[in-house]
Amino acid sequence: MSVAASPNISVVTDKAKVSPVNTKDRPFPLEWTRNIGIAAHIDAGKTTTTERILFYSGAVHKMGDVDDGNTVTDWMEQERERGITITAAAISCAWNPSCGPWKGIKQRINIIDTPGHVDFTAEVERSLRVLDGAIAVFDAVAGVQPQSETVWRQANKYKVPRLAFINKMDRVGANFHRSIDDIRTKLKSNAHAIFLPIGAEENFRGLIDLVQMVAYIFPVEDKELGLNPVTSEIPADMMATAKEYHDKLVEAVSDFDDVIAEKYLGGGEITVDELMLGVRKATISLQFCGVVPGSAFKKKGVQRLLDCVVNYLPSPIDVPPMQGQDSDGNPVEAVVNDKGKLAGLAFKLWTDPFVGKLVFFRVYTGTVKQGMSLYNPRTRRTERVSRLVLMRAIEREEIDTAFSGDICALVGVKDVITGDTLCDEDFDIRLEPPSFPEPVISMSIEPNSKADQEKLGIALQRLVAEDPTLRVKTDPDSGQTILSGMGELHLDIIRDRMKREFKVEATFGKPQIAYRETVLKPTDGEGKFIRQSGGKGQYGHVCVKLEPNEKGKGVEVVNEIVGGAIPKEFIKPATEGILEGCNNGVVAGFPVVDVIVRIVDGSFHEVDSSELAFKMAGIFAFKDAMKKANPILLEPIMGVEVTTPEEYQGDLIGDINRRRGAILGMENKSGACIIDARVPLELLFGYITDIRSLSKGRASAALTPSHFAQVPNSQLAKIVETNAKGPARS
Repeated sequence: MSVAASPNISVVTDKAKVSPVNTKDRPFPLEWTRNIGIAAHIDAGKTTTTERILFYSGAVHKMGDVDDGNTVTDWMEQERERGITITAAAISCAWNPSCGPWKGIKQRINIIDTPGHVDFTAEVERSLRVLDGAIAVFDAVAGVQPQSETVWRQANKYKVPRLAFINKMDRVGANFHRSIDDIRTKLKSNAHAIFLPIGAEENFRGLIDLVQMVAYIFPVEDKELGLNPVTSEIPADMMATAKEYHDKLVEAVSDFDDVIAEKYLGGGEITVDELMLGVRKATISLQFCGVVPGSAFKKKGVQRLLDCVVNYLPSPIDVPPMQGQDSDGNPVEAVVNDKGKLAGLAFKLWTDPFVGKLVFFRVYTGTVKQGMSLYNPRTRRTERVSRLVLMRAIEREEIDTAFSGDICALVGVKDVITGDTLCDEDFDIRLEPPSFPEPVISMSIEPNSKADQEKLGIALQRLVAEDPTLRVKTDPDSGQTILSGMGELHLDIIRDRMKREFKVEATFGKPQIAYRETVLKPTDGEGKFIRQSGGKGQYGHVCVKLEPNEKGKGVEVVNEIVGGAIPKEFIKPATEGILEGCNNGVVAGFPVVDVIVRIVDGSFHEVDSSELAFKMAGIFAFKDAMKKANPILLEPIMGVEVTTPEEYQGDLIGDINRRRGAILGMENKSGACIIDARVPLELLFGYITDIRSLSKGRASAALTPSHFAQVPNSQLAKIVETNAKGPARS
């Protein structure tokens, strides 16, 4: 996006001069509002950073810590016990920036703290879908880690401008410049420092602002938890370095701002305000990422990060309008305007023990008021909002009105799922929903009693409504309930929640792999369904061509019937039959993926043909074709990044090889060896425990879904036999 393509990017410091899209009664103008997410790899320090932001902004009066289990945004029992974030929590605060054009003007910042563990990636996905900006947190020692890459790709997908916060600058091995190089090489980002650290590790004592060219020093004797950094001149021994990086920043920003480019090339003086606006334009263009160092745990640098959020990340009117479609599939925009027709996205559902079902809602245009009715284009029904609340993690603040750009929660709406658009009835729009990855692991559930059976049904209904990556089905052979999710930890948390929140006593089967099936060659198939029983019979006849599809494209059914060989009214049931056949492949009964099925011929009977007959014929035709198309079984492969002291490197590589893993690369960083590998998920159960045993507790690993690959012939018979005995199919 060029500067010319961003006419809305401006600085409004007078409330009387804000855009006319604001109504007079809104507490914060749109220009003074920021909707941001904090996202990163697990243990990079997202929740600690959020806690410091809430404290410095006055939203809380006592800082919480993950280790103490008293953080605001990690409010679930499981989060506090395990020290991890499981569910994205929304919270609002206000900030008076200490520098820049908005200095002293209170700004509204709506924050969503997201999980770092790959099993809860759906929480990150749906949060980024509705946010205008993000802070990507990186560990100053580890740099870019696997889940950092996943989060970055998600932000790219939804075109979210972001800042990078290099956290843990106080740790041994912290290296700010190496972390920036990591962001550039691994994430392909145009990352540039907008602050430099003064010192590192135990000597980390301040920051240099490369825009204002001043230093912020944290006094050793400061007892106010980092509240009072001292503004001073840049230390003499760092002035040359600061000027070098200031010039690099100006050069980078000149690509996005004509005023700065002209002055830079002509040798003119660039003011602080001009450079700030240039950094803002560059950040919002998605082609630039400013980098800030700090230590959230040691309370250093978080205030400057908040200043950057206000000065450089976009307000709701700085980003392009949300895209949607009308009922005919034509593109429609939801342009931010308090006075416009209402449209917003339901991006998360949560069951609250006190108020019932909460629907987290991002208002894109218009206003939503308590008591009003909202139209759902998916169900074609209206839903009444009985109450409207602002979320402060687990706490709620009742409000009468939510304005465009706000993130709130609706109470009272019932028939709503994640990704639904809610709008005025005369506004024909469906906003683009977030997309979610497919589950990779399953387990069976057997309730212990009839009473537990009833409670299990209620629990599953609520949990599946809340979590789009959680799937439930009944195994047709055994009648058992099968639950599918994103990983061992995901299913473990669900099991724990069932017991604690819903009081379900049940027996859980061992987690099983969600295999898939596909084909290697094109072929033909024919299916006939003929029944004669004295009266009217059944007749359906379908011929198909089956061929491999591109990876990740799923199943496509194409109607190529010409000349009326199959009447139009029977094409739909034939298609439904083919899709139903894809639910259970011919190798081991797993879902079929990445195939194209073309309906090319068939025949019908004037009297005996029916929708049921053609649906059955579609199933038979698909099965017939698949048997002849070299069907194969696919297994999920995980990306595994192991960080270990060098003395355990050989043992851990040997362990990966025993698990049918492939080593892609190794590098040394800060005295540790980092092993990058791909390993079948089937052989990774209990892996974290195993590597801790092999390394005496000193190694760690991060697992991320990578791809599906063909199961080796040597393993195929064992997998088919195992899954023929049990109900564990995904």
